[in-house]
Amino acid sequence: MNKDQIQSLKQELSTVKNIVIVPHKNPDGDAVGSVTALYGYLIQLGHQVTMISPNDFPSFLKWMDYSELFLNYENQEEKANEIINQADFIFNLDHNAFHRAGNMELILNKVTPTYVMIDHHQQPDDFATYMYSDTAMSSTCEMIYHFLEMMGDTDKITPAMATAMYTGILTDTGSFKYRSTTSTTLRVAANLVDKGANAENINRKIYDVNTPSRMKLLGVALNNMTILEQYRTAYITLTQKELDDNNFKKGDTEGFVNYALSLDGIVFAQIFIEKASESIIKTSLRSKADFDVNQLAREHWEGGGHKNAAGGKSDLSMEQTVQKLISILPTYEKELHEVVI
Repeated sequence: MNKDQIQSLKQELSTVKNIVIVPHKNPDGDAVGSVTALYGYLIQLGHQVTMISPNDFPSFLKWMDYSELFLNYENQEEKANEIINQADFIFNLDHNAFHRAGNMELILNKVTPTYVMIDHHQQPDDFATYMYSDTAMSSTCEMIYHFLEMMGDTDKITPAMATAMYTGILTDTGSFKYRSTTSTTLRVAANLVDKGANAENINRKIYDVNTPSRMKLLGVALNNMTILEQYRTAYITLTQKELDDNNFKKGDTEGFVNYALSLDGIVFAQIFIEKASESIIKTSLRSKADFDVNQLAREHWEGGGHKNAAGGKSDLSMEQTVQKLISILPTYEKELHEVVI
């Protein structure tokens, strides 16, 4: 956003508005953190604000302030549509295309509020009146901090807002280890600690969440891991039966793909997780250095994301999906071997 757009948005938000904030489907720490942080800001301005999530999010994110106020579109569609129809503004956070909001795509395409997009993913759709898009940013939560800077309102950051933004930055940078972590990211994180974010407490609530069933499921995932040394690739599969046998809860497989990527010499890792209720195989892709999984996900897995982290899906069976991966890897063999790690 340039200065003129910021001034225009400030002017529009100077009077009370009905505002809806929407994250992407299957919200992660950055999505929940950015939405709740923005909520905390907008209610201070006196607006009527509703957070509507396309579906539920993991329990290890539900400790954040305001998280209990989300409407779940899957379970409360009628109420949510009524609120959306009355919205003056809709903020789309941590996604840049309506289809990323799952079943909310239809209503978002139908209504005509003023749209504001704040997002760091590649190739945004052109739907927003106010668009703050920056693929170089570590996270949408870092962008929310800069947005508040642009609005001249960092003094309105409460401990709850600081905690939410720190959480999103922490999770989307892999605890500050991904290449998107810049000196600016670290300064923002430090400022959020000064504003009341308790780094030790946040780390504990996000990462010290293992249950016996999740640990057993991780064991299954690691046992299923296959290494393809020729392509510097490793992949993991989890069937619906394996999930069910280990009492799977939403969020239990978060981070599993990173175990495959952590292997010495591996450049590219992918996990395939069966979701029988939707007749799909969900997949997450991770990479090191300059290998671009965003483009790979867009071309082969009906998805996308970032250069080193992306997601997608397959409508094939698990066996066919794995064979598809194996069939496309020769196309990338040269590129994979040229990556310096």
